[in-house]
Amino acid sequence: MTRHTAIAPLTLAVLLAAIPGRALAHVRYVTPSDGGERAAELLAAIAADPLALALLGGGGVGTVAAGAGWLRFRPFRADLAVLRTTLRSYDDLLPWLARLAIGLPMVGAGFTGYLFSPAATADLLGLPGPLIRLYGISVGFLLVFGFATRIAALAGLLGYVVGLAFSPALLLALEYVPGFLVILLLGGGRPSADHVFSRLSAAEGTVYQRFDPVRETLAPIGERLAARTDLVPVIVRVGLGASFVYLGIVQKLFMPGQALAVVAKYDLTSVVPVSPELWVVGAALTEMALGIALALGLFTRAGCGVAILMFTTTLFGLPDDPVMAHVSLFGLVSVLVITGGGAYSLDRWLAERFGSDARVERAGGDAAPTAD
Repeated sequence: MTRHTAIAPLTLAVLLAAIPGRALAHVRYVTPSDGGERAAELLAAIAADPLALALLGGGGVGTVAAGAGWLRFRPFRADLAVLRTTLRSYDDLLPWLARLAIGLPMVGAGFTGYLFSPAATADLLGLPGPLIRLYGISVGFLLVFGFATRIAALAGLLGYVVGLAFSPALLLALEYVPGFLVILLLGGGRPSADHVFSRLSAAEGTVYQRFDPVRETLAPIGERLAARTDLVPVIVRVGLGASFVYLGIVQKLFMPGQALAVVAKYDLTSVVPVSPELWVVGAALTEMALGIALALGLFTRAGCGVAILMFTTTLFGLPDDPVMAHVSLFGLVSVLVITGGGAYSLDRWLAERFGSDARVERAGGDAAPTAD
């Protein structure tokens, strides 16, 4: 049993690392040209390569087998139970984390002069550059400082919808949608300017209490939204999952020229000696599989670990990839690291299906352990 316990996670890690996924997110930022290749040509090249088919098939089967092995042997039960409990103790920091995850890249986008995504510039959108700068900086700073947080999040969400009507390029920044929705539910939290002013407004005898014009009107709305914070992990999971699936299908399989240009530009075939077509298809399938797993809440925290590894290697492996474009993804994935899969997730179903170990719970585990 000890030998199997050690082999299961090691196998999973090796299989995930073997999947070509280094040049994954936001390739359009560094390769503006389409290249002319088509999805049919890309898939035909893979179908004609027995080695590529064997590697893709073996990677998929191996990953599924590793996941099944993990559920069968459940290694490091006590360690993971304590880890889950510790992570969930950071729930009070979720509003702060979500605000920084969305607010900081919005400030960066405002100062740089693009709307949410580096691919959505003022020229492409046909909007005044100063207006885009003012919008990004204003909404971003309000979120960072937590002042009128829910109003700022609503303004951000509406701005995204309007911008999307001008350019589909904003789908590259789809993660902003779950980010804004989560901030609407969580509010400013603490530390935030909203928390400070709410204390002033609630305290008897303060001058601010007499002149607070909005507390009585907005507080009930905030309370109703805060009552559904159980949906936070669901919204983040589905939003990030949709973003990954979009990047895998549309940006790589449907527009492979850009992805192949990344492989050529950074000579990625010298890092992993496979064909450029296999690099692109492997990256697309990795993103799609990860997106589906996150959306379903399957091995959520493990998937977040893979996502962070992908973001980090992309960030340092592609030197001209915009840093601020990854902050929102890092932040929202970190939210899921804290919450786990949450409600309506396969992790919760698997925990109920496989049960829990009483000894583990006495060692400091969750009352409702999950498979992630």
